[in-house]
Amino acid sequence: MIWFLRIAFSVVLLSMLAVTTWAGSSVPLWGIPREVYAHPWFVATLFDTYFAFLTFYVWLAYKERGLLARIVWLIAILLLGNIAMAAYMLWKLFQLPPNAPLEALLLRSTSK
Repeated sequence: MIWFLRIAFSVVLLSMLAVTTWAGSSVPLWGIPREVYAHPWFVATLFDTYFAFLTFYVWLAYKERGLLARIVWLIAILLLGNIAMAAYMLWKLFQLPPNAPLEALLLRSTSK
């Protein structure tokens, strides 16, 4: 399962970097037309996305014991979204042996 998750989050990270680079090189973020960012479904999607980011962050804050790490990851997630989330997951996944149980990823380490 750890190998599968490493591959899955690598795909997410590389895909997000590629699509973000493509979008950023095509149109600057501040160049989004008003009719797009004022559209109710755009607003609803942003709310949905940021609540998902915060849901992931609650788990991350449980995993991370240090206040500085929690703050840095919160800022990274709010600014970079799935790029930061995939990077965090890969960081944690590569700290585990390939045969580690899923609990080792999901639960807080008791060794600290």
